Amino acid sequence: MQRNICIIDDDLVSQFATRYVIEQHSGDFSISTCANAEEALVKLSYLITEDKELPDIVFLDLIMGDMNGWEFIENLQSLAKGKRLPEIYILSGFSNSKDRAIAKEHALIDGYFDKPLSRNSLDKIFSKKTV
Repeated sequence: MQRNICIIDDDLVSQFATRYVIEQHSGDFSISTCANAEEALVKLSYLITEDKELPDIVFLDLIMGDMNGWEFIENLQSLAKGKRLPEIYILSGFSNSKDRAIAKEHALIDGYFDKPLSRNSLDKIFSKKTV
């Protein structure tokens, strides 16, 4: 079964590194990237409007241009209106310990990892459930 993954990060190097680690993992993946939260919301809004499946997993950077990761999550929750939300994993440098604490307690966050995403972190995510 193919897993659909969306990487939301304004840093192209981080996007590439995250994609590379996922592609090296055994499994069947469809990977899309968004350069910012606004682009991701447009994409996900389209999927919701067309009654298509949302990604299974979102890797989300917190620190981005006009809209940060927290604002993205709030907007996604409003857009989804009861639709199954993707698993959301924060992928950030966590320069702010407040962000780490919020991520730990946030109901919609399935996990948080420091950049760059490691193979061990990915193993933890994929071993949580069977495909």
